[in-house]
Amino acid sequence: MQLREDIRNIAIIAHVDHGKTTLVDQLLKYSGTFRENEQVDERAMDSDDIERERGITILAKNTAINYNDTRINILDTPGHADFGGEVERIMKMVDGVALVVDAYEGTMPQTRFVLKKALEQKLTPIVILNKIDRPNARPSEVIDEVLDLFIELGADDDQLEFPVVYASALNGTSGHEPQEQEETMDPVFTTILDHIPAPVDTSSEPLQFQITLLDYNDYVGRVGIGRVVRGSIKVGQQVVVMKKDGSTKAFRISKLFGFFGLKRVEIEEAVSGDIVAISGLDDINVGETICPVEHPEALPILRIDEPTLQMTFLVNNSPFAGKEGKFITSRKIEERLMKQLETDVSLRVDPTESPDAWVVSGRGELHLSILIENMRREGYELQLSKPQVIIKEIDGVACEPVERVQVDVPEEYTGSVMESLGERKGEMLDMVNHGNGQVRLEFKVPSRGLIGYSTEFMSQTRGYGIINHTFEAYEPLIKGQVGGRRQGVLVSLENGKASTYGIMQLEDRGVIFVEPGTDVYAGMIVGEHNRDNDLTVNITKEKHLTNVRSATKDQTVTIRKSRNMSLEEALQYLNDDEYCEVTPESIRLRKKILNKSEREKAAKRTKLG
Repeated sequence: MQLREDIRNIAIIAHVDHGKTTLVDQLLKYSGTFRENEQVDERAMDSDDIERERGITILAKNTAINYNDTRINILDTPGHADFGGEVERIMKMVDGVALVVDAYEGTMPQTRFVLKKALEQKLTPIVILNKIDRPNARPSEVIDEVLDLFIELGADDDQLEFPVVYASALNGTSGHEPQEQEETMDPVFTTILDHIPAPVDTSSEPLQFQITLLDYNDYVGRVGIGRVVRGSIKVGQQVVVMKKDGSTKAFRISKLFGFFGLKRVEIEEAVSGDIVAISGLDDINVGETICPVEHPEALPILRIDEPTLQMTFLVNNSPFAGKEGKFITSRKIEERLMKQLETDVSLRVDPTESPDAWVVSGRGELHLSILIENMRREGYELQLSKPQVIIKEIDGVACEPVERVQVDVPEEYTGSVMESLGERKGEMLDMVNHGNGQVRLEFKVPSRGLIGYSTEFMSQTRGYGIINHTFEAYEPLIKGQVGGRRQGVLVSLENGKASTYGIMQLEDRGVIFVEPGTDVYAGMIVGEHNRDNDLTVNITKEKHLTNVRSATKDQTVTIRKSRNMSLEEALQYLNDDEYCEVTPESIRLRKKILNKSEREKAAKRTKLG
């Protein structure tokens, strides 16, 4: 069996924010991939604006590094469970994984999630203990945690013999011992070369190339990225694509791209073990196999994660529609959603009876909110309904998605967190007291119980708590109300501008969402009521002027700061009878029925019904 010793394929996996993208930066830098004078951004692999702002990787990225005559293909994977489908497919392209773990935080829910995917594929792991420079790093305990996790996830004997490299990606140092940190990434490179298996050379056999990721380019159309599993592939070659439904379609490879550093480079030929991108067929899809015309043989279809959450996207019909956005028509919104489907395989868009509304299903709140945020920035205006979990029927039983939740909180808040997750039908699995005033709790909670929970959690723990959750499984539906907002809202009575006087009159009624001078319309939500019912209020009310002077006239009036909501918080906050209006400049909450008397009639009908 011939091996290609000149190449290694490895995926970097980790929990969100454990430093894998920063680590890839350092590997690129120390391998001499960039010219001396080349300007390279920090976290160069996170090329998207939202990725940079939030410090998360959304799309899998691939890069290639040359080190001592060996080409190392590195795939940087998303750490968030909403993008788990990407992680799973990438595992098919590589022969090993580098598991990056924070030397203080240790193993987290997504560490478990990504590692489980890697072990299932029988990949060879190496462990990189990052952030070793943190003052409270605990390397030996974290390595024990990692080993326990490997055993718990059913790793075989070879996988349990993983090598460990200690590093600080931020400082660009690494070493084989926590104390031996040198300003080089050589220990990481040598560990990859020594432990990650080289691909088998099957270049003389018939071609098999499987599409794992999709990209889209206005000049060449759809671009399929994948690994040459067997044989070789050339520009101009006549091939067939084995579709998911069993049909075949012939086409010619018009362009072939290899990867080097952060660039795509046009190449003429690639052989087994290479990771490349191809173009030439418009309707190519993830999981499909490309073969020679005379030897069609499909690889097993890749599993794509099913959506677990859906929302209705609607054309904006509020009184402020069209004032702030460029794209507001149903045709423009539909075109944009269809374009997203070109590259996002975990997304589904279904039409409704109305030509102005679509049901959009995704992997979770983050997955959908990133699509919405991108549309906002591109100039779209739209309205969104409350997110709903997707109920599935499995063996005749209605089932809902359930998530594994890990919470790290100071000891004094454990009681209130346990109580609130209990109310949301959470089941406690584990509780560990670290002895430093911090407690780690693990729960299984229905996904619908977590919608809107993060805001409540942050106020419960005064901002000191950390919550992470990842999709676990579909389980039989729990009857009754799970989670949801308990407070009513303050709804504007008429159109106008919110006045300081109007806001002051309402401050004892609840929390206000708008600043003085904000344009409001009848039916718009302007605050949270401190009771459980909705209240229609006049926030535009002005003080009547009189010629009577008051004794306290010269005292300046201060009003409390209004609560500003991010897009995710606004979506989580919604109730069934409300919409979130999103424009390039504003995020507003509103009632579906704007007119007060019509709204009250509808509420009565619902009660009677």
